[in-house]
Amino acid sequence: MRMPSYWADDYVKKTCKAADAIDRIRPGQRVFIGSSCGEPQHLVRVLSNASASLADLEVIRLMSLETTPLSLIASKSKGASLNIRQFYSGSAKPKAIARHARFITPMNLSAVPRLFKSRRLPIHVALIQTAPPDDFGCLSLGVSVDITLAAALSADLVIAQVNPRMPRALGRSFLHVNDVDLFVEYEEPLIALGTTPDSSEADTIAKLIARLIDDGSTIQIGPGTTPQATLAAMKDKNDLGVHTQYLTDPIMHLFSRGVITNRRKGYNEGKMVASSAVGSENLYEFINDNPVIELHPSDYVNDPSIIARHHKMVAINVAMAIDLTGQVAADALPYNHFSGVTGMLDFIRGAAMSEGGKSLLLLPATAMQGKKSRIVPLLDDTAVVAPRSDVHYVCTEYGVVNLFGKSFQERALAMISIAHPDYRDELFSQAQRMGILGPEQVQKGVITGVYPLRLEETLEIDGASVTIRPAKPVDARRIQEHFYSLDPDDVVARFFHRKDRFDAQEVGGVSQVDYISNLTVVAVVGEFGFGRVVGIGEYLVDPVVNMAEVAYSVSRTWQGKGLGRRIQEKLAEGARDKGIAGLYAYTDPDNEAMIHLFEALPYRVDRKMEADMLVLSCRFDEPVPADG
Repeated sequence: MRMPSYWADDYVKKTCKAADAIDRIRPGQRVFIGSSCGEPQHLVRVLSNASASLADLEVIRLMSLETTPLSLIASKSKGASLNIRQFYSGSAKPKAIARHARFITPMNLSAVPRLFKSRRLPIHVALIQTAPPDDFGCLSLGVSVDITLAAALSADLVIAQVNPRMPRALGRSFLHVNDVDLFVEYEEPLIALGTTPDSSEADTIAKLIARLIDDGSTIQIGPGTTPQATLAAMKDKNDLGVHTQYLTDPIMHLFSRGVITNRRKGYNEGKMVASSAVGSENLYEFINDNPVIELHPSDYVNDPSIIARHHKMVAINVAMAIDLTGQVAADALPYNHFSGVTGMLDFIRGAAMSEGGKSLLLLPATAMQGKKSRIVPLLDDTAVVAPRSDVHYVCTEYGVVNLFGKSFQERALAMISIAHPDYRDELFSQAQRMGILGPEQVQKGVITGVYPLRLEETLEIDGASVTIRPAKPVDARRIQEHFYSLDPDDVVARFFHRKDRFDAQEVGGVSQVDYISNLTVVAVVGEFGFGRVVGIGEYLVDPVVNMAEVAYSVSRTWQGKGLGRRIQEKLAEGARDKGIAGLYAYTDPDNEAMIHLFEALPYRVDRKMEADMLVLSCRFDEPVPADG
């Protein structure tokens, strides 16, 4: 009978040199390598050096930065000494990924641990990296728990590089000394990511997205330029929580500012939960023994049913390209090698199931220094990572749209409106050729117009949130519904005659504006993408006199609440910004509400009669003196 031994004695007996440990690997075996910034670099270098004497090895790992070029060895050996199996669900379009595309196994990250534990894909050897054992013989996997824990618990032979620089992360990140067969003590810096470059597009996208994230939301976000800018734009939020695949430096900074408190997550409250960390040495020090942080395996963190338990879960992911129907391609891009692509769909679906949750997809409108549109007619030669039925919010530097519940025609108009202006005309023509826009559909000003974000404003009126903003092409149907809902007397006041039909072509002229010579401002209540228009104001420039004619309507139940005045102020601001000289309006002489509204402008108002209509006008260079 074998007598039980003390774990510390076993640790000493199991400690050896890396070469001796790697020598235990046999030809034909399947070898797992620890993920992301937790890669055991010393063990991998020794394995690489020994690869010539090891035939038919298969290396299993997530997408890697390749501190040691195993893919190169595999390519040179034509699979004789080394084959790679990388779990990655991206599209493999970038050259650095495409040349090794044959090594990719597309899987959602939440499913990979089950693949190991079920032995459908047996792991013979696991090369992992851990922190030194604590007083109880427990080893933390530190910055890489994700699929590493499942691989280590499933492997026939576990070789651990013990690195004192690996932080001791709390959560379900632990193995016991008894679970490991061989230890190689080797200290070296962990893989760290540098700072990402500034991007004006990313900064604009961040400002747009930050408006959609409520206080008290739980967020998932990955590394990279656009996500980093988005986190920076959240600096004024309150009580955010974190449930994400990767912890990053910007997340650490938001916690330090008190923005992230994890108090209102609704699940795992008080804890930042992730499966890995990628960032700087400061981030790794922040994680060490931090009771606020828990790292868990991917079959927990990426489980859509777990994600959905969080309060107002917001999944923020970066796309590579999106077509006019909403299909999404994604890849690990420069400065974003660990893009979370393999776990993207898990979080998109989990966030959609969360009460008050949102899935946000971000992408710059162009690639290759503006030479290529990232919004394309159809993804016909690129793998789809997120199907169109799962896509909700999409954001470029030209605006945000919500595709959920929208028809192909509505989706096409929405996506064209946030494409780069240089590509909108061609996208519109392609959409008509594809049959997702009817031949009667006419694209007007927004072909070249840039959405004026500065004119957006959200107000609180009688306990309801009201967004006042420039109109978009996707507003056509809701503007039409607004006109149909007007009181008959308000219809006469707006159109100067009784009217019971508001056809789509007429409404299209109101919603499709260039934001320069014509501008429509709407007041919207309700969820983004499904809101109801309760007020509308328009201006149309007369180029002969450089004056803009204005008209307004406000739903009866929202009258007397200041909406008309705020819409008018937005129109005046937009007109002034575009060098328009002033505003004028036709109204019935008895329309006291319209007269009072126009005279509320801070400019001298002229009145004159034309036939039986009163004409009100003001010039922006004739302000009313401050003393009245």
